[in-house]
Amino acid sequence: MAEIEDYIQRKSMLYKTGVEYGDYTMNFVQGCSHGCKFPCYAYLQKKRFGQVKDYEDWCKPKLVSNTLELLDKEIPRLKGKIESVQLCFSTDPFMYGYDEVEDMALKSIKKLNDAGIKCTVLTKGILPVSLASLAKENEYGITLVSLKESYRERMEPGAAPYQERLKSLLKLHEAGCKTWVSIEPYPTPNMIEQDLSELLEAVSFTDRIIFGRTNYSKEASSFKKHKDFYNEKAVEVIRFCEMRGIQYHIKEKTITEN
Repeated sequence: MAEIEDYIQRKSMLYKTGVEYGDYTMNFVQGCSHGCKFPCYAYLQKKRFGQVKDYEDWCKPKLVSNTLELLDKEIPRLKGKIESVQLCFSTDPFMYGYDEVEDMALKSIKKLNDAGIKCTVLTKGILPVSLASLAKENEYGITLVSLKESYRERMEPGAAPYQERLKSLLKLHEAGCKTWVSIEPYPTPNMIEQDLSELLEAVSFTDRIIFGRTNYSKEASSFKKHKDFYNEKAVEVIRFCEMRGIQYHIKEKTITEN
């Protein structure tokens, strides 16, 4: 297991997100050891605003030590406005190999649930089965853009292996929890040759699938027919979900006109 080497404090924790499928969110870690190379939008933003120096600095997560104290102050003030809180949009709540991050995530979710607030989780780590004992309204998700470990090792070097993510999600599904999968950023064929139908079959037990293109990537945009490709794959996701009775959401700008 890895250890947190640095801690920071913040003045606020809960905030309204502008992400299309989000409500409120919280980010109780700065940086992410997963080191995704798609590239990572959160890293680009934090570097742009001078909060991290470089990629190596980003990959050394800093835990917000006063997270729970901030929640104690903010929950009473905001709970009437909040429909749900997502963990997280600029880091990972179950960062692979970091027990301290997992512990803070679990305590935060419990605190929010105790106040009657639903939580939505998205991770490239391992979802602990103990989540099944928390509020049944919660939704637990993993990001999964491939089933080929060679791609994960190249693009998400510090994240959990794909099969480990899947197993943890399936355990929660079998425990009666609501689950979802984010297939984003889905790669173009010049990044990796793969069959989307195999990936969809692997997650066919889940309640909801979100699908989105790869953004901010010269490699993806250099694929000559990338617009046609994403249009076709989005239709494939929609048809699959409609046939299986799975909820779906296609991210903005994934389907485009030529």
